[in-house]
Amino acid sequence: MRLPLAAFLALAIAAPGAGVAAVPAAGPALKIPPVRYQQRTLPNGLQVLSIEDHSSPTVAVQMWYHVGSKDDPEGRSGFAHLFEHLMFKSTKHMHAEQMDRLTEDVGGANNATTGDDVTNYFEVVPSNHLRTLLWAEAERLSNLNVDEANFKSERAVVEEEYRQSVLAQPYGRLFNAIDVHSFAVHPYKRPTIGSIHDLEAATLADVIAFHKTFYRPDNATLIVAGDFEPKQLDAWVNQYFGWIPKPAAPIPQVAAQEPARTRDARYTETSPTAPLPAVAMTWLIPPASSPDSAALNVAAALLAGGDSSRLHQSLVYRGQVASQVGVMADQRMGPGLFTAYAILASGHEPAQAEQGIRDGIAKLAAGPVDAAELDKVKTQLLTDALRQRQTAQGKAFALGQAALIEGDPADVNTDLDALQAVTAADVRRVLEQYVTGAHSVTIDYLPEPAGKTAKESAR
Repeated sequence: MRLPLAAFLALAIAAPGAGVAAVPAAGPALKIPPVRYQQRTLPNGLQVLSIEDHSSPTVAVQMWYHVGSKDDPEGRSGFAHLFEHLMFKSTKHMHAEQMDRLTEDVGGANNATTGDDVTNYFEVVPSNHLRTLLWAEAERLSNLNVDEANFKSERAVVEEEYRQSVLAQPYGRLFNAIDVHSFAVHPYKRPTIGSIHDLEAATLADVIAFHKTFYRPDNATLIVAGDFEPKQLDAWVNQYFGWIPKPAAPIPQVAAQEPARTRDARYTETSPTAPLPAVAMTWLIPPASSPDSAALNVAAALLAGGDSSRLHQSLVYRGQVASQVGVMADQRMGPGLFTAYAILASGHEPAQAEQGIRDGIAKLAAGPVDAAELDKVKTQLLTDALRQRQTAQGKAFALGQAALIEGDPADVNTDLDALQAVTAADVRRVLEQYVTGAHSVTIDYLPEPAGKTAKESAR
């Protein structure tokens, strides 16, 4: 991946945004100005979403393809990720890496990310370059050169990325293993980055077939946000995308359903580079479209959202059992994961951090939750979301998340209301339903020589 989506959003949120209103810590809910977007679908199936915003002479262009690592062929993990790289190579009318020249050379930027459900490509440029970017996105959708040279070049890049981000990072193997061990049958169990073994087994014919299957207008969403005139945008979109044919073959859909867990499970992973042990635990949660999503996000933030959070205070600051602790409600189009992890402090073992995490979750689920603590966390989450929406790029990401991951672009104008409406009772309920009252997968991560096979034992 050129840049993970979560990392990009974190950078966008961290950047100061002019005009961000102070969010009240308590009292009536803040009235959020709606994201005013337009929606249409071309005859070839391309979905087009647009947000007109003249506050800055810039425009964001994003192409979201409805294909992620869950769609990788069996035994060919990493194909969606590989295509993220291939899309920056040559086309019929563009040289390799010419997208960099069309964006960076005019003061803009571009990047891309692969996720479990989607692959997206995003640029921001001065608004007078919008037409060029629309042409370029249509060009690499319709005329990409999927040839042996590009395939082998980018496969080598992805393999090196795997070595750097998974093998060389002290805790890379742990985070790469979370999905592998947490899902029994759903293709979410395949790591997005892929594996060297699967990439080496791939052939050019495999790659061409994958591209033909998923890179098509009726499997894509174009999002344009910023300084443009709607009629001109529609004309350019029709001109550059409208002619691209819609294939007759149906788009394959993932049919696997993840079964409910019937027992707890434990695995052991080892690392030759990790200086200290670690532990991770996961519980299955519903898709991002669930009405419980907001409460799960608030629960995760209460547990580990910053230095004043419960688990940071109990495990890192007071107990000094862990050097780092994190909790995330990882929500997807399909089943997601409520994930908690800790990297141990010197002299401590995974079991100590595991018990501390479980105790902290149980205490939050049992209540009570102080009103000021709940208001603080909701204010932090709301402020982060509002900061993101100060830019055209951030608004486009929020709209894409609503449209593709949550399943309805209209959710962009209800998500923050749902966040503000979360109560202490909601937090307790979702933790009891999906976490304390459910089965977990636990991964013990030990600094031992690599090469041992992960072991599972039922508890």
